[in-house]
Amino acid sequence: MKKSIILFALILAFINCKNKSETNETSEPVKSNMSSGLLEVGCYSYNGNNSSITFEITKINTTITGNLNYHLAEKDANMGTFEGLLIDDIILGDYTFESEGVSSRREVIFKITNGQLFEGYGEMDDEGICFANTDHVTFTSTMPLTKTDCTK
Repeated sequence: MKKSIILFALILAFINCKNKSETNETSEPVKSNMSSGLLEVGCYSYNGNNSSITFEITKINTTITGNLNYHLAEKDANMGTFEGLLIDDIILGDYTFESEGVSSRREVIFKITNGQLFEGYGEMDDEGICFANTDHVTFTSTMPLTKTDCTK
């Protein structure tokens, strides 16, 4: 069962990376106070070692949407939006962001463990947009995102 879910996620990611068409946001009702059991609408953040990451999840429905911002030490800030899926304890989706006035997109992945989000890293495709294989992603604990108050 778990392998079929992972296979489904891979197929979805492959289709998503190859098909750059926009989804219709008006086809889904907005539900602002939903929870998946593992994940809640609200802010998840990391702040330490002169770096910060903030993931504000604004909607949990058939898709997960939100705002994702990276301010990493000695790197350019990235600020943008996230849209993806929650499959078991994995959040996989597209991060569309701006950095130094340039708009870009790449795939990001998080694993939910004990209420924290751990970002996954792995080999990317030739364009550097999608993971080459999500089965080979490793999840780091060096910058876990923890549920916080969005006003901080």
